Amino acid sequence: MLKDGSSNDPGFESLWRHYGLGSSERCIAVRERMLDIGERRIGDMDAAGVDMQLLLLTTPGVQLLDTETAVALAAASNDQVSQAVRKHPDRFAALAAVAPQAPQAAVKELERAVARLKLKGAVINSHTNGEYLDDRKFWPIFEAAEALDVPIYIHPNTPPREMIGPLLARGLDGAIYGFAVECGMHLLTLITSGVFDRFPKLQMVFGHLGEGLPFWQFRLDFMHRAQVSTKRYECLKPLKRKISDYMRENVYYTTSGMAWEPAIMFTRSVVGADRVLYAMDYPYQYVPEEVTAMERMPVTDADKKAFFQTNAEEVFKLVTTGLSQR
Repeated sequence: MLKDGSSNDPGFESLWRHYGLGSSERCIAVRERMLDIGERRIGDMDAAGVDMQLLLLTTPGVQLLDTETAVALAAASNDQVSQAVRKHPDRFAALAAVAPQAPQAAVKELERAVARLKLKGAVINSHTNGEYLDDRKFWPIFEAAEALDVPIYIHPNTPPREMIGPLLARGLDGAIYGFAVECGMHLLTLITSGVFDRFPKLQMVFGHLGEGLPFWQFRLDFMHRAQVSTKRYECLKPLKRKISDYMRENVYYTTSGMAWEPAIMFTRSVVGADRVLYAMDYPYQYVPEEVTAMERMPVTDADKKAFFQTNAEEVFKLVTTGLSQR
């Protein structure tokens, strides 16, 4: 797609022409680490002090492809990653790739992946050709996840064509800021559309400390209440709870790419310590000393265990008993 220019997605072109075809030392290292789901990855985990890694298909996943190809490739990806989990059950768990552009097929694949392959939920790489999951045609996926009692991880994507222009022109379309703009907006659209009112037990996971939204909780609550009361927007309807309530009760936050004590401590203070869990943004930000740095945070041993282990066990239903302490 990069070579023939058939994607029609400037964000994909920007991100993957860099990582997929780039010849810099960083690009090569990211590609090599991404493609290895065996011994090299485990060696990197050992060097960093990580016992278990949750594998998931990175952006754009299968969401840039035509429907038939996307459905087939999601299934093939899930078969492949489940083999890695079976080979190293004490080191890997995984989330299922699905093709949102075919919601019913996505439901069937999620059910197969959880029931037969023992995967721990689904990953959706944010928008699908510019469409967001607040559109009710996608809600059967949420219904299935709630019924299966598994989470959905919303991973950032580069902003779609309609959004990316000013960011791309300034080199800000990817992880530096574009991911946060795009994926943070996605979380807001899900909350304000009433997804969690319709599926109150549904749990979602967002990386990068929720793309900055915990910082905005007060203003989000205030402005949403004001806009609903004045009926300024037809699309904004009353919700059963405040935006901040859904953020505390239906969303988990990983620290991927945000190994920064002040931000982590603040996020814990506003969403709850039971909602924040450690993650390294591997292979994009492989920093072996990161775990040791996070261990120095001023929290109790019990909170530290929750941060590094039990919160992840809770949301992803991981079995990590008997793991060595690296």
